[in-house]
Amino acid sequence: MFFNKYKEKSDGAIRYYDMKSLKTKILSIAIFILCLLILIVCLFPSVWVFLASFKDISEFRKDATILPSTFNFQKYVDTWNNLKFVRYYINSTIVVIGGTLCSVTFNGLLAYVLAIIKPKGHKIILGLVMWSLLIPATTSIVALFVNINKVGLNGSFLPLWLVFGANAFYVILFKNFFEGLPKELIEAAKLDGCGELQIFLRVILPLSRPIVMVVVIFTVTAAWSDFLLPYLVLNGTQKETIMVKLFAYHSSNKVNAVDMLRAVAFSIIPPIILFTIFQKQITDGATAGAVKE
Repeated sequence: MFFNKYKEKSDGAIRYYDMKSLKTKILSIAIFILCLLILIVCLFPSVWVFLASFKDISEFRKDATILPSTFNFQKYVDTWNNLKFVRYYINSTIVVIGGTLCSVTFNGLLAYVLAIIKPKGHKIILGLVMWSLLIPATTSIVALFVNINKVGLNGSFLPLWLVFGANAFYVILFKNFFEGLPKELIEAAKLDGCGELQIFLRVILPLSRPIVMVVVIFTVTAAWSDFLLPYLVLNGTQKETIMVKLFAYHSSNKVNAVDMLRAVAFSIIPPIILFTIFQKQITDGATAGAVKE
């Protein structure tokens, strides 16, 4: 029954006619078991957080079992209200929306210039973009923070948005995808009188929905889970994101371990839901943006 599913496969490393070999069958079962073990290892921390968060503090400290004695969702409601998570969800959502718009617009425009317009010196710009991939983001955080303070943007969402508008990885994804688009459509748009910006907005972006979706999902996940720059820019204001507030809760003595677990659960629910819904678009779009035809 396990091997009957291979009848529907027409490509891939292991196909149905390969299953006639006993060695291939054993190998496929071993790969399946290995993937299952990796899945368990990856899911266990999140599952443990959710299960442990249903315990009270005494049960959490004394009982070593994974499953709680009761599943009382009122505890989640109380933690949500006591820690005032609504405000921080709204702040994180603002960061996510602004960062996503900047990410698609600015990275897409630069990729459009490098892939379609190709002005003089575009190879130098492309080289700098590729070179910037070698530099860890944390190495420039001090200079970035100093400049944010100098221009008076500390305590504002704007620097967090602009950071996602200058991402070399997203530029390369967009560029590789744009280079695979039909040039005839772009020429036809020029003959109809469209300018470069109109071509980008009305022709390129609609044709690039797969890679746009990938960049959007990557940006949403990164913006939601980002900590260091929001902590430096927004700490001590009313605009703190969920990750910044989690650190504040962890540093204080007012929140016990179980409440902290529930707060962590609140913070990881949106990315889990996002990936569960759009996992096919993530894998398909990333492949489409990384491979040139």
